[in-house]
Amino acid sequence: GDRMWHFAVSVFLVELYGNSLLLTAVYGLVVAGSVLLLGAIIGDWVDKNSRLKVAQTSLIVQNVSVILCGVILMVIFLFKTQLLTLYHGWLLTMCYILVITIANIANLASTATAITIQRDWIVVVAGEDRSKLADMNATIRRIDQLTNILAPMAVGQIMTFGSPMIGCGFISGWNLMSMCVEYLLLWKVYQKTPTLALKSSKVEESELKQLNVKKESDTKPAEGVQLIVEKDVANPEPRLEKEVGCAARIAEPFLTFRDGWVAYYNQPVFLAGMGLAFLYMTVLGFDCITTGYAYTQGLSGSVLSLLMGASAVTGILGTVAFTWLRRRCGLVRTGLVSGAAQFACLILCAISVFMPGSPLDLSVSPFADIGARLFESEPLPTIASPGDKFEVAFATGMPTLLNGSAPGDGDPEMSPEPVPLISVSLLFAGVIAARVGLWSFDLTVTQLLQENVMESERGIINGVQNSMNYLLDLLHFIMVILAPNPEAFGLLVLISVSFVAMGHIMYFRFAQKALGKQLFACCTPDPKAVSDSSPPANTSTV
Repeated sequence: GDRMWHFAVSVFLVELYGNSLLLTAVYGLVVAGSVLLLGAIIGDWVDKNSRLKVAQTSLIVQNVSVILCGVILMVIFLFKTQLLTLYHGWLLTMCYILVITIANIANLASTATAITIQRDWIVVVAGEDRSKLADMNATIRRIDQLTNILAPMAVGQIMTFGSPMIGCGFISGWNLMSMCVEYLLLWKVYQKTPTLALKSSKVEESELKQLNVKKESDTKPAEGVQLIVEKDVANPEPRLEKEVGCAARIAEPFLTFRDGWVAYYNQPVFLAGMGLAFLYMTVLGFDCITTGYAYTQGLSGSVLSLLMGASAVTGILGTVAFTWLRRRCGLVRTGLVSGAAQFACLILCAISVFMPGSPLDLSVSPFADIGARLFESEPLPTIASPGDKFEVAFATGMPTLLNGSAPGDGDPEMSPEPVPLISVSLLFAGVIAARVGLWSFDLTVTQLLQENVMESERGIINGVQNSMNYLLDLLHFIMVILAPNPEAFGLLVLISVSFVAMGHIMYFRFAQKALGKQLFACCTPDPKAVSDSSPPANTSTV
């Protein structure tokens, strides 16, 4: 259900807003900003509460929010004309705001679910067996990619041969049923794994601060931390007095936010996490921006769902490559190989910007008509009018969309059919092929975080990692809001490739610190742990 919604929401927003990328960019901006601000707090909530309570609460909130969004979108599709005439269109604007707000709540709940299941539960179930942990990470990612194949294909066909309204109803009904099934499965896993009921208590704020400072000292940090714990346990009364104060309660989220980011910065895998975060500063993925761009270029929901299915297949190949490379070269080197493979594939996307059929047009200002698009005061020039010259650019059965790149303004015979497909084909070929390296790299960093973060900090550190991911994601949505025209999409592609390169440079620096001179000894397992001068008590070899 979550994958269906992730695919469909961008298409719904583009359909509602006249084939413009602006509304999808605003949605992405709100989602990214919320996780950026609340990621550490969500992770802290995961750490402080029992695993079952966190999983059940986040699951229910996520699915109920998606169901509500589906119902509201059905109403908008049914009565959009009437809503436009009421209160000068402000009622429709409020409906847009309501949909984005509820969808944002669903995404926050999904973030909590991902942290507790994929970053905590799986580590407990795997125990001390790292090979088992790697296999479980890869298996979960394969399941995720399979749903990326099946869910978009189902929704895409329904929207193409039915209607967006039918698609909304189908997603709402599916989430209602899947919520019950997922709830039952979580309960069974919890019952069959008794260790899930045992959870280390959350590190107190003063102890967390001490853990952050200990990395700057060569003294015995574990003993110092133990002394701090004993002192806090022996004198709990002053802490209780502070907590009951109104000022302390107001300041607590801000302190959690600060301490979480400081703790993340002092993790030994900080550069690896930053490298992964930089990969989110991209339009070269099957998110709402790329999906919306393809939609404005004439690709139907059915074609988009097939392309997303192909990307899921290459993603599954990436999980297979991850397990093979890890056994062959070790975990850290797996990230290096995966990053090189991803960057090589994205070169095709950079080339596509300059190929025939690309909508790139530097004569069109990327900042033009932002106000008009925001308030719909002027018609959006994306759909070709019936009186225009007939153009054949995509054989998808949809109306041809003008992107300013179609050759031959006068004679239709001057516009051969294959030419406009070159740029789009290279773009999606690069994006799809790059998924092999992307998911292998993602699994590498995920396991590095799982193996090198203490259990009591697991939630908050992964919450901050999500915040970092969304911070870079936020920047790419800001780029699209400032330059929403398809003519500017080529510039966004080139910027995206640059940020991917910077992310992998950061990971290379991390690997260099971790392995030293043995970095390029490719066919041997990693010889030492990812550690620093004062590793945590449960630090283990990579």
